[in-house]
Amino acid sequence: MVLVLVFGVLGYRILGDFTWIEAVYMTIITVTTVGFAEVKPLDAHTQIFTVFLIVTSVFIFGYAISVVTEYLLGRNSLQTLKKKKVKKKIDALDNHVVVCGFGRNGKQAAERLKAYNKPFVVIEKNKEIIERHENEALFIEGDANEDETLLMAGIQRAQYLITAVPDDATNLFVVLSARQLNQKLFIISRASEVTSIKKLRFAGANKVIMPDKIGGDHMASLVVMPDLITFMDQLSIEGEHTTNLEEVEIEDFTNQMPCNSLRDLDLRKRTGCTIIGYIEPDGNYIINPEADLELQPKGKVIVLGRPEQIRKLNQMFKIG
Repeated sequence: MVLVLVFGVLGYRILGDFTWIEAVYMTIITVTTVGFAEVKPLDAHTQIFTVFLIVTSVFIFGYAISVVTEYLLGRNSLQTLKKKKVKKKIDALDNHVVVCGFGRNGKQAAERLKAYNKPFVVIEKNKEIIERHENEALFIEGDANEDETLLMAGIQRAQYLITAVPDDATNLFVVLSARQLNQKLFIISRASEVTSIKKLRFAGANKVIMPDKIGGDHMASLVVMPDLITFMDQLSIEGEHTTNLEEVEIEDFTNQMPCNSLRDLDLRKRTGCTIIGYIEPDGNYIINPEADLELQPKGKVIVLGRPEQIRKLNQMFKIG
């Protein structure tokens, strides 16, 4: 387009013997076809040039408009296609996790879920955050307070909900809405204030986490018993080659071999792993259980071992 304007100005300047200002004026009224009168009468050569300039500018203008229109429509079509693709993937999920908010805590939760290959959907209302991280997770753009947004994330088929929004009031509304839509949902909520914990539990949250309190407790523990806390920090529960802890359902063992007690499992001899905890079906935790502890079908054991021992355990009993 700039070339057309330059071409027109030079043409009028040379053929019509116009001044620079007159040439610019003639070029603009010719290209824009506004119909204003010429600065002065045109000779035959200038008239032919004017006709040529009008035809050229019309074609170039039309081409420019088509390119811009095609770009805008193409971009909208691409966004629509992406949203349809994401929706199709979300509709295929079952027993997945819904993460509300992709701030610091929400992002950490998503990274941990990804490390465990646990399917999840993120609800985030900040479009810039979604565009920045769209390749890292399945995103739903919207407000987690709204039932429609939760339904788009498949809340009725979900197994867990993690609401990690910084505002406690927002988390409270999310918990209330999610509990109404799915009574069996296991809800984990973030809280910033101690006074919010009771309210969130009353609204339907199964677990309430205070990140600031956990961080403060951890720092204080490093002062009181630094070696113990540092050792615990070395324990990893994610990754294929760094896992030290594993949670295993009793049914994973009973499907492979008859066993009524921890002694029957004899994991120490078979894999080198040590059972450090037992979770009863009602959720009661037993630390360092006795070897004669009777195993229940819906129970679980917490196993400690080096990464290679954990891998041997998983391979032997076909876990995960």
